[in-house]
Amino acid sequence: MKIRAIIVEDEAVSRDILRTYLSKYCPNVTLVGEASNINDAYELIQKNELELVFLDVEMPFGNAFDLLEKVEDRRFETVFVTAYDHYAIEALNNDASYYLLKPISIDELIKAVNIVTEIKEKENELQNKVLSPKVSSASGKITIPQQDGFEVLDVNDIVFCKADDNYTEIHLANSKKLVSKTLKYFEEALLPYDFARIHKSYLVNINSVVKYKKGKGGSVIVTSGKEILVSSSKKATLLSYFK
Repeated sequence: MKIRAIIVEDEAVSRDILRTYLSKYCPNVTLVGEASNINDAYELIQKNELELVFLDVEMPFGNAFDLLEKVEDRRFETVFVTAYDHYAIEALNNDASYYLLKPISIDELIKAVNIVTEIKEKENELQNKVLSPKVSSASGKITIPQQDGFEVLDVNDIVFCKADDNYTEIHLANSKKLVSKTLKYFEEALLPYDFARIHKSYLVNINSVVKYKKGKGGSVIVTSGKEILVSSSKKATLLSYFK
């Protein structure tokens, strides 16, 4: 798959090195432009349909996170390229697909491009299709605590779970239940079954997912009709469930 990309980097030497490495070691990447500041980068993003942005953090007129905040409907993956490792957490919080430290390792660059390529190929394959999970239907029971005891639920009946502070909303086809347990508790309890943590606030029954839509991290539509956002960092894991 061809990956249309831009380089956003204020240092000309760094742009030259990355451009050369991409040309030599990542032939499926097509560079459609380069920018040395976030204003020019924003114009390139608005004018082009991109799969990938290589993004330095510190630049004129603002930093990488200022740029990402301006992009309302982000459909591209982001690979941060920086000399500083202390931005890693903020990059993760901005749904970075990969974090490359300068000087760039060729092996790490190839790995980053392969990850993005795999994500985009799976997205294109699944776009606007009814999904068929690789896994078999979930089976089994789970107990949820109540004031006067506990209730037994069939795992198949759970569409998704949503975090609500130290509580969890369990959404069934036509009802929901509020339980005094954290989402992490249910993530571990449902580990033997076909559930995926697709967002910090959502745990989804894979067998309830009927459609995937592209976007910043993408989103899924479940059998109840609800659309749920997917964190970019969780996207590859989610897409791996489907044929």
